Amino acid sequence: MVDEDKTINNEDQKTDGDNVISDNEQKNEDDAKEVDDINHTKKLLAEKEEVIEDLNNKIARLQADFLNYKKRSEKEKEESVNFGIQAVITDLLPIIDNFERALEAASNKEDSFYKGVDMIKDQLYSLLEKYNIKEIKALGEKFDPNIHHAISTVDTQEEAGTVVEVYQKGYLMEDKVVRPSMVIVSK
Repeated sequence: MVDEDKTINNEDQKTDGDNVISDNEQKNEDDAKEVDDINHTKKLLAEKEEVIEDLNNKIARLQADFLNYKKRSEKEKEESVNFGIQAVITDLLPIIDNFERALEAASNKEDSFYKGVDMIKDQLYSLLEKYNIKEIKALGEKFDPNIHHAISTVDTQEEAGTVVEVYQKGYLMEDKVVRPSMVIVSK
């Protein structure tokens, strides 16, 4: 019986040894599976981070595009308003010229009619000032083809190229010529 017990113990040991090997194999398999799971998770995480970075870049581009669109729209709106103002002012300038001619031709400067017309002219000038429209200084200035339109030249004692007479006033709207000054220039 002792021999049988030894045999049984040997078999138990073999079984226990097999179990130890099986446990180690199982543990190695579990570790390998866990490593695979971790690697798979890292791969998924990297893919998601790439997607997030791509979406962040798209959002940044969209924000930049929107800001550019907004600035462009505001600039176009301002240009449209200025174009409309300029069109009205261009039509109004001959009327102002006629008021000035009427005032120059008047003989009685103390007449109430003269004073009324002068007040209207002043109101028109206030309107021009309100929209940042300024008269181009021409008389005695050096001729500048960008803001002056020479209608003739005359021999004078002035330096050549000097504006000696203004036939029609010119106007600027924020450094943009609304109407050039029509001038006579010295030779």
